[in-house]
Amino acid sequence: MGCEKVMGRTDLPVPIKVVAYSGYKANERPLSFVLEQKKLGVVSVMDRWFGVENDYFKVLADDGKIYLIRWHRLLDVWLLLKIMDPEHKPIGS
Repeated sequence: MGCEKVMGRTDLPVPIKVVAYSGYKANERPLSFVLEQKKLGVVSVMDRWFGVENDYFKVLADDGKIYLIRWHRLLDVWLLLKIMDPEHKPIGS
């Protein structure tokens, strides 16, 4: 299965495995993530915001797509929420 299969899905969020930088706090920012057995590097964190239990990251990956991912701090679970093309249009919606 490739990323194309996820892009057509309507059942997001999807659990993902993330390698994150931990500086002054755990999982400060994602460095890479695995989506359907494909490792994607994070080129840049475009935006981030913090909720009560979750941290959200809008990242540009090395495949040229933009991903919205969420880390649930209490459960230590990462989820893919949305995939967008570079013009910020949702893919597969």
